[in-house]
Amino acid sequence: MLSILVPIYNYNVYPLVLELHRQSLESNIVFEIIVIDDGSNSEINEENNSINLLENCFFTPLNKNIGLSSNRNLLASKAKYINLLFIDGDSVIIKPNYVKDFIDADAIENVDIIYGGRVHPETVFSSNQKLRWKYGRTIEDKTATRRNSAGYITLMFNNTLIKKDCFNQIKFDENLTKYGHEDTLFAYQASLSNLRVKHIDNPIEHSDIDESSIFISKVKNSLDNLNLIDLEHKIDPNFVKILRLYHFFKKYKLNFVVASFYILLNKMLYKQLISNNPSLFLFNAYRIGYLCSLNQKKSTLFDPNE
Repeated sequence: MLSILVPIYNYNVYPLVLELHRQSLESNIVFEIIVIDDGSNSEINEENNSINLLENCFFTPLNKNIGLSSNRNLLASKAKYINLLFIDGDSVIIKPNYVKDFIDADAIENVDIIYGGRVHPETVFSSNQKLRWKYGRTIEDKTATRRNSAGYITLMFNNTLIKKDCFNQIKFDENLTKYGHEDTLFAYQASLSNLRVKHIDNPIEHSDIDESSIFISKVKNSLDNLNLIDLEHKIDPNFVKILRLYHFFKKYKLNFVVASFYILLNKMLYKQLISNNPSLFLFNAYRIGYLCSLNQKKSTLFDPNE
C-alpha cells in the first residue's frame, strides 16, 4: 500500500501524476496520489484539477502559502497508507519500472527510509541556467554506492519513500518557512532516531532548472534556514559541511574576515556566478561568505554598497 505525495507551487504536475498513475496501476498495488498546491492561486491549477478525474488521485489547491515543510506535513497527514513516497512536482520519471522498483518487498520490509536519488539533464540550453545545472550534475547526482557510504548526510527528501510511523516520529520543522535545509534537519533527526536508511539507484530527473539568479536567491534562503537551525542548536555542525566550516572560522575568529570579504566582493562574485561558465569554487566561497555575514553586526562591516 503506497501513498504518493507531491507538494507543488505554481506548476503543471498533471503529466507527472499521469505517469505515476499508469505505473501504479501496472504494478497492481493499492495506492493513492495526493497533490497539494501551496497557495499559488495559479491559473495552471485549472489543468491540475484534471488529476481529480484519475482513479485514486486527489488535487487540492490551498488558499494561502504555508511553506514546503508544512505542505509536506499536511500531505503526510492526509495519506491513508503505511508507505509514503515523496516526490517533487518538477520531477520527470525516467524509468519505466520506477514505482515497481520502490515497492519491491525486500526493499520496503527491511528499512525505514529509501532514497532513490536524482539526476539532471546531460545538457542545458540556456546560459542563465548553468549554475543550477552544474551544481546539480557535480554535487547532487550521486550513485547509490556513493550515497550509502554516508547514508544520513546524503539523504534528500525528493524521491524518498518512508514509513508513515517513522515520518510521524520526526515531521518537518514548520518554523522553517523559507526554501532549503528542511530536509537536512529531517535527515539529522532521522540519524538521532537510528532510522534504517537505504539508498538505491532509482532516480528521477530534476527538469525544472532554475535560472542562476533565482537559484542564488534560493540558496541564500536555505542558508538563512541553516543559520536558524544552528542558532537554535537543533543540529550538530559536523553534520553539514558548510556549517562545520563556518564553526571552524568562528572558533579562530575568522568569520568576521570572511564576512568582510563577502561584503566587499559579493557583487563581483555574483556576476561570475550568473555567467556562462560559473565556478563552483567561487560559488562555495559566496555561500560561506554569506553565512558568515548573517550574524555580524552590519555596522562593524565595511559595506561599499552603502
